[in-house]
Amino acid sequence: MPNPHRRKFLAETAIALAAAPFISTSATREKSKQSRKLGVAVCGLGRLSENQIAPALMKTQHCRLAGIVTGTPGKAAVWKAKYGIPDSSVYSYDTMHRMADNPDIDIVYVVTPNALHAPHTIAAAQAGKHVFCEKPLEISVERCQSMIEACRKAGRLLGTAYRCQYDPHHLECIRLMREEVFGKPTIVQAGFAINVGEPTQWRLKRDLAGGGALMDVGIYALQATRYLTGEEPILVSAIETKTDPVKFAQVDETMVWTTKFPSGVVAYCSTSYKDGGIQNLRVNAERGWFELDPAFFYDGNHGRRSDGKDIRFPEIDLFAAEMDDFARCILENRPTKVPGEEGLRDVRIMQAIYESARTGRAMTLA
Repeated sequence: MPNPHRRKFLAETAIALAAAPFISTSATREKSKQSRKLGVAVCGLGRLSENQIAPALMKTQHCRLAGIVTGTPGKAAVWKAKYGIPDSSVYSYDTMHRMADNPDIDIVYVVTPNALHAPHTIAAAQAGKHVFCEKPLEISVERCQSMIEACRKAGRLLGTAYRCQYDPHHLECIRLMREEVFGKPTIVQAGFAINVGEPTQWRLKRDLAGGGALMDVGIYALQATRYLTGEEPILVSAIETKTDPVKFAQVDETMVWTTKFPSGVVAYCSTSYKDGGIQNLRVNAERGWFELDPAFFYDGNHGRRSDGKDIRFPEIDLFAAEMDDFARCILENRPTKVPGEEGLRDVRIMQAIYESARTGRAMTLA
C-alpha cells in the first residue's frame, strides 16, 4: 500500500512544479518592470535643458532621453543628431497631443518659461504622459491647480523639480534641524541672488516669468525654510526695491522677506537679480549653528557646523537624482516627495510675499 506521506509529498511537489513557471514569470516580469528605463521627452530646449538636463539623462539608471518638444527647427536638428532622436519623437508645442500614440515616451519634462508650464503640462497629461516640471510650478495658484487637476484626471504623476531636496548637503541640514542636534532652532537665514544679465530675456517679461528674482532664484530660499522646519509659514512680511527701474520695469529686482512658523522659528530670506554673491543657508539654534555656503548651486555645495565639523559629501548630479527618483515613483506606483501640491504651496506663499511688498502690510497665511 502506498505511503500516505509519500503521496502527500508527491502531490505538493507536483503543485509546486506546476506553479513554478507562473511564479518565475511573475518575478521576471516584476524585475523587468523595475529595470526598464522610462522614456523622457524634454519640452523646451533652452540652456538648462542643453547643459544640465540632457547630460543628466545620460547618467540616470531609470530614464533615457526619448523625445523633444521645441518651437525651433534648428534646435531640433541639433538634438536629433546629437542624441539619435527619431523624427517620430520630435514635437512642436502645437503637436504635443500626438504623443498619445508614442509608447516610447513615458514622461514629459517641462522646461519652458514659467507662464507656459500649465498649457504644456496639461497637453502632456492629456496625451497620457507623466509630467516633471521645472520650478516655479506656475505663476499663479489657479494655474498650478489646473495642472494638478489635469494630471489627476489623466491618472498621471506630476512632480516639481526641486533638485535641492536630493542634495545630500540639504538632507543633512534637514537631519540636523529635525533631530535638534544643536538644540531647538530659532532663526533660519537663506538667500540666493544672481546677476541676471541680458535685458531682453524672457525672465524679465512679466507675462512669461510671472515675477523676477523671487520666482526664479528666491524660491530656493523659500523652499529651504519650509523643508528645514517641516512646517508651513503663518505670517510673511516683505520689502521690494529696484536700483534699475528700466531693466526691471516688469519684474522684481531685489526682495527681502521674513516668515514666522508655528513652532516660533523665524526665517529671514533675500533674493536679487543684481547680486551674484548671495547663495547661503544658515540655521541658528540654542546651542550652535550650521550652514551651507554655497547652498543652491548645481554642484559644489558644502558647509560647516559650529562644533568645527564640515558638511561635505561626494558630489552627485542633482538632475539625475531627481529624475531617477521620479521614475522609481512611477515604476513602483508610489507618490513623489515633490508633487504638484508642493509647487503650489510655494506659489501661494510667493503671491503673499508680493502682496506684502505691494501693500506694506504683513500677510497672514492660512
